[in-house]
Amino acid sequence: MPFSALGLEPRILKAVKEAGYVEPTPIQAAAIPPIIAGHDLIGIAQTGTGKTAAFTLPLLTRLAAAPATGRRIRMLVLAPTRELVVQIYDNIKAYAKHLPIRMATVFGGVGERPQIEALRQGADIIIATPGRLIDLMGQRYGDFSGIQHLVLDEADRMLDMGFLPSIKRIVQALPKQRQTLMFSATLSKEIEALTHEFQRSPKIVQIGRRSNPAETVTQLVYELPSGSLKQPLLTHLLKDEAMNMVLVFVRMKHAADRVARRLELAGIKTATLHSNRSQNQRLKALKDFKNGDVRVLVATDIAARGIDVDGISHVVNFDFPMHSEDYVHRIGRTGRANAVGDAISFVAPDDHAELRALERFIGRGLVRKKAEGFDYNQPPPPRLPEPERQGQGQGQRGQQGSSGRPTNGPRPQRGGQGRRW
Repeated sequence: MPFSALGLEPRILKAVKEAGYVEPTPIQAAAIPPIIAGHDLIGIAQTGTGKTAAFTLPLLTRLAAAPATGRRIRMLVLAPTRELVVQIYDNIKAYAKHLPIRMATVFGGVGERPQIEALRQGADIIIATPGRLIDLMGQRYGDFSGIQHLVLDEADRMLDMGFLPSIKRIVQALPKQRQTLMFSATLSKEIEALTHEFQRSPKIVQIGRRSNPAETVTQLVYELPSGSLKQPLLTHLLKDEAMNMVLVFVRMKHAADRVARRLELAGIKTATLHSNRSQNQRLKALKDFKNGDVRVLVATDIAARGIDVDGISHVVNFDFPMHSEDYVHRIGRTGRANAVGDAISFVAPDDHAELRALERFIGRGLVRKKAEGFDYNQPPPPRLPEPERQGQGQGQRGQQGSSGRPTNGPRPQRGGQGRRW
């Protein structure tokens, strides 16, 4: 089925064609018609299947059919992280390039003034994180009385117990007569029950099993006798040149800095991404990773949801995730848009309960593997030397890369080619 059969506005179809997208993915084909028809909707599909376009394209079609009046905001998109807000903004900007649509982003970590000015002037679409939006709404910035469409992206994270009070405060300030959409790769029955508070008789579009990881990702488990061997094993595996664009997940911010620093000392260009980094540092880390200026990005779960970087060859769960849903989102950063990818999980003795829970969650066992040439009986690595003080402290070194160290050669292209959406 071509995009032209879905009822999209002609100028949007033109932008889709210019972006090189040939045909809709299953979630897009299933979700776009009922959204254009005005239904509330819950969309569930694996990571990397084009959920952003599944709500963006039909809502742009609806906005284009009713030109804006005054300074009222017509569409609000809520997302859990700054990075996802920026990514959604970039996607909408590409699809709306031939439309007179005004957009703005609202998120923390940067100055309020430009965001306040954007809310004062009005915009057709606001893409925001809940915290900063609540702050500015509390200061009476922005006219939300004209909201026609509300989108909760990564809805399971947005509606978990940490985000639910914020979401409720925002929704209470919006008109009751609106279209509300919720999209995610995973959505538990318990969270689904909460959606009835925000939606009216929503359609449910589900592609595949709710707990399915991306089908194109090869999943492997490396069991270790001690957690202290994780760092040596990671360094050992990175000797493989096929691991050319690697996203490493850890649980704690300080652990991300420590892992990145050890990789830098081993001559592997590395950046870090976690909530202690400034917004500029986070954007630079992503930019350097996308451009191939660094080979490895070490991140906390801030990067597990929504970050769309073409060509990630491997995802490494350095620290095994505590929640099975997070595993699905983590490994979904590779194998996107039908590209292939590998997901490697390090499992120490303390992680076996979480591993068993994950295998029950996804309905199958994961393949165990031994690393060839790796000494599983080696002693723990020595303590790190004190970081240098002149702008090279923990968390900064990984961001800047290692000056004068041997490079890893050019990155072969992997994945992200011939995208269909």
